[in-house]
Amino acid sequence: MLIDPQDESSFFYRAGVYSPDKSIGFLMRRVLSSILQQADAQLAEHGLTYVQWLPLYKLLLCADTNSSDLAKALGMDPASVTRALDRIEAKGLLRRERSTTDRRVVHLVLTDEGRSVATQVPKVLTQVLNGHLSGFSHGECALMLSMLQRMLANGDALREALQHASPPDPSE
Repeated sequence: MLIDPQDESSFFYRAGVYSPDKSIGFLMRRVLSSILQQADAQLAEHGLTYVQWLPLYKLLLCADTNSSDLAKALGMDPASVTRALDRIEAKGLLRRERSTTDRRVVHLVLTDEGRSVATQVPKVLTQVLNGHLSGFSHGECALMLSMLQRMLANGDALREALQHASPPDPSE
């Protein structure tokens, strides 16, 4: 359920007393940055950064894809994904194969080494995430996950509402 923008009693944040150290968005950004830095440090032995290991792992999970579908699935700019794929391919972890039925289609195929490296990603991520969740109970982790999913659903609903809102009439 979306909040009523006219009913300020339902607002958690207020402009006059807003502080970044109490901002959920700012803190989530800091936590994400910490998670990615630690994951990158552990995956550095494979010469991979977040921008590279994320598509590599996604290709392991969803083998039949192309770069534009991969960009959509990862929420990344297609040009960034193409550059990352170029680097992954240069490392011998991926090869591009042109479709034999449609020349416009290029399949992304992990090499054996790429598959081997990609299987390390969940091991590293679970270790890093569990480290960040140290001291949390299973119930607290489940609650946090549920709350984040609700926040995403709220964000999707806001975006949808904005897309369907009629633009202001310039003659008014």
